[in-house]
Amino acid sequence: MTREEKSQVIEYLTTVLADNNIIYLADISGLNALNTSDLRRACFKQNVKLSVVKNTLLAKAMEKSDKDFGELPETLKGNTSLMISETGNAPAKVIKGFRKKAKSKKPILKGAFVEAAIYIGDDQLESLVNIKSKEELIGDIIMLLQSPAKNVISALQSGGGKLAGILKTLSEK
Repeated sequence: MTREEKSQVIEYLTTVLADNNIIYLADISGLNALNTSDLRRACFKQNVKLSVVKNTLLAKAMEKSDKDFGELPETLKGNTSLMISETGNAPAKVIKGFRKKAKSKKPILKGAFVEAAIYIGDDQLESLVNIKSKEELIGDIIMLLQSPAKNVISALQSGGGKLAGILKTLSEK
């Protein structure tokens, strides 16, 4: 790869890092061609972009980026795959589901950058799976806001019926 090609790749990776808030780094080495193909299919179904990158080029792109990746550049050893998604927990679910289906310990999560939070190590996978997406959080907030209003309305409706019944009974006497 020439120097010019490397600089183009670094520019591309810098743009990718700047445009995305959910970035996972995983090690998929050791997977055979069939398993790698299955992993790519699983990523595609969950709208996760998977690409293998050179560690040095990704590290330079992280340096050029405006974001603070903390300890993530230190995890760039061995084979590295970049997983990009719009949903914070989608890549983690893909990794966990693939491991279960393939009965394998691969892919190994090296680290993740999710909405400015940094997760380092494969032991963080379970907490990443449990992250709620933006849509799920908005749904939870709407449910919480609707709950007291529903209680007040039902109390008024039942109370109004009781009050009307009492007035009707009193007027008949």
